[in-house]
Amino acid sequence: MDETTKETLLGQFRAYLDGFDEGREEGPEKAGEEADLFSVFVELAGLRNEVRTESRLVKDALEQFRGVFDTLQASHAAMEADLSRARADTREHGRAVLRPLLLDILDLRDRLAAGLRSGGAAVHQPRWFESFRLKAKAEAEPWREGLIMTLRRLDRLLADRRIVAIDTVGRPFDPRLARAIATIQDPVAEEGIVVEELRPGFMWEDELLRAAEVTVVKGGAGNGDKT
Repeated sequence: MDETTKETLLGQFRAYLDGFDEGREEGPEKAGEEADLFSVFVELAGLRNEVRTESRLVKDALEQFRGVFDTLQASHAAMEADLSRARADTREHGRAVLRPLLLDILDLRDRLAAGLRSGGAAVHQPRWFESFRLKAKAEAEPWREGLIMTLRRLDRLLADRRIVAIDTVGRPFDPRLARAIATIQDPVAEEGIVVEELRPGFMWEDELLRAAEVTVVKGGAGNGDKT
C-alpha cells in the first residue's frame, strides 16, 4: 500500500470520526426538542380534558338554573292566578254584602220621588178654597226643597258607587233590563216601545242592580192597528 492510499484512507477515517462526534453533540439537543414537544402535547391533552370537564359542569349548572327558573316562573304564575282569584272573590263578596243596602237606598229614593210627585199633583177643590190652597202650598215649599236636596244627595251617593239609572222610555223593550208590568194600545207608537216607567231600573257598573218596571205598547202602529 503506497503512501497516497494510506493518506486517503486515514482522511476518510478521520472524517468519519469527526462526523460521529458531531452527531453525538447534536443528539441531546434533538432529544430535548422531542421531549419539549411531547410535554406540549401532554399539556394540550390535559387542557382539552379540563375544558371538556368545565364545559360539562357549566352545562349541568345551566340545566339546574333553567329548572330553578322554570319552577320560579311557574310559582309566579300560580301566585298571580291565586291573587287574581282572591281579588275577584273579595270583590264579589263585597258586592254581595253591599247589594242589599243599595237596594234599600233605591227603595228610599223611590219613596222620596213619589212624595215629590204626589206633592205636585193637582187637587180638585172649590174655587173659594183656592186662596187657602195656595197659602198651604207656599208654607210647604221649604219641606219640598229639603226633600229635593235629600233626593239629590242620594243620587250623588249612587253615582259615586257607579250606579246609574237605565234609560227605558221611548226605547224598545229589553227583557234583560226591564219587566213589563203593563201594556197599552197606542195607534201612533211602535209595538214594543216603552211609553212609561213605573219604577226606574239601575245598572251597577256592568251589572244589573235592579230591573225597571215599565209599560209597553202592544198592538201599536207596527201591527197596523188603528183602533
